[in-house]
Amino acid sequence: MFHLAAGRVGSLAAKRATAALSTSSARMMASHGHEVSTAVDMSKPQYTDSADYPLPDVPYKQVLTDADKSLKQKEKGPWNQLSKEEKLALYRLKFLKTYPEMRHSTPEWKTALGAALFLMGFTGFIVWWQKVYVFPKRPRTFEGDWPEKQLKRMLDMRINPVQGISSKWDYEKGQWK
Repeated sequence: MFHLAAGRVGSLAAKRATAALSTSSARMMASHGHEVSTAVDMSKPQYTDSADYPLPDVPYKQVLTDADKSLKQKEKGPWNQLSKEEKLALYRLKFLKTYPEMRHSTPEWKTALGAALFLMGFTGFIVWWQKVYVFPKRPRTFEGDWPEKQLKRMLDMRINPVQGISSKWDYEKGQWK
């Protein structure tokens, strides 16, 4: 029975996938009228700016304008004839950022620190609210001379005489060992 149901679901999914890939109207219908994003082919070389990987596989600007093409022709000649702006334009054809631009710190740490401090403050508020409105008051046995009386009673009853509190009490002298 399960085999038949799984076969029907599989054939239905295959039919839908075939229909969705065959026509653009079906693709629009499958995306509920929104744009369908395309996947990036990760098998092709891609441009990345990283100080750890200084020479990307492909140049930053892959489609050159006429001005860029003429600049590339000038590049083949002597570089001392190029102006500083032309050298910078040639660099920007190959790379998007310089090393100082890549290493430049971003203000993202402020957001992370602010979020952490906000969460700690909110947690503190919840703890205070629970202490005031949720948890009961401290029992009366925690205050006054109750703890002293409880300790005396435990010593009188010789509770845990081998390794516990009674083992540290000298019963002959009436003081702690």
